Amino acid sequence: MKDDDILRYDRMVEGALRGVVRQAIQEVVGEVAEDGRLPGDHHFYITFMTDYPGVKIPDYLRERYPGEMTIVLQYQFYDLGIIEDKNGGRISVTLSFNNVPERLEIPLAAISIFADPSVNFALQFQPLGDDDGPDMDPGEDFDDDDASTRGGNGGEKTGEVVSLDKFRKKDT
Repeated sequence: MKDDDILRYDRMVEGALRGVVRQAIQEVVGEVAEDGRLPGDHHFYITFMTDYPGVKIPDYLRERYPGEMTIVLQYQFYDLGIIEDKNGGRISVTLSFNNVPERLEIPLAAISIFADPSVNFALQFQPLGDDDGPDMDPGEDFDDDDASTRGGNGGEKTGEVVSLDKFRKKDT
């Protein structure tokens, strides 16, 4: 059997689970716009690969976090949304770093961990290779105005194993 004949259930499952992240963001966008915070006790930990194609973060953050970075969406963030594109979409959000607001755009395919500790929920994703993303073409130019924002270490995926225990709600 040729590789073309194999149903890639692993890719289907990954795509469906990334859809959960998309839907969670989309469902809270309206409430965030009204009062500037997530509903209830919800808060999102999002770990993503900083060197993934299409990730848009300031150079100083990419230098500080050369492989992976975790952001927390709970109180101080603005303009949260999903930008639809042919590559599966991306999260856009403005966060404050040392009191300087910075706009981040994170392709859903770049996310390695999504957690909401308030409900003891977490997803850990397998890294997507260059041909694993939807319509992902390794030579494709991603609307980046500055190629230096693609950053990184030559496309090599680096990082460390992160225990989700630190994100879990503590019993009192």
